[in-house]
Amino acid sequence: MEKAGAKETMYAVIMTGGKQVKVEEGNIIRIEKLDAETGSTVTFDKVAAIGDDNGLTVGAPTVAGATVTAKVLGSGKGKKVRVFTYKPKCGQKKARGHRQPFTQVRIESIAK
Repeated sequence: MEKAGAKETMYAVIMTGGKQVKVEEGNIIRIEKLDAETGSTVTFDKVAAIGDDNGLTVGAPTVAGATVTAKVLGSGKGKKVRVFTYKPKCGQKKARGHRQPFTQVRIESIAK
């Protein structure tokens, strides 16, 4: 039975930056830094799975011919992660910080 006013939802699992990310059209996500200008379009062709109302299509390892198009919104660095190491009884201490670079994108379309 179909809900009144329910829209068709399509999602995809893309592989980027050594990670798998589940995306839908209109999502804004942060991924590992890409070499792309702000406002440009990026196409992800490594699509592990696509799901819609008809079911789930899983690739081995990717779905042939499937693409996800996204628009680059900007780049930046994440929150600082503090790393502190020390060795007791000898006064050795070291504090470090790291900010992971990212690219923020908006998913425009998913094509099978």
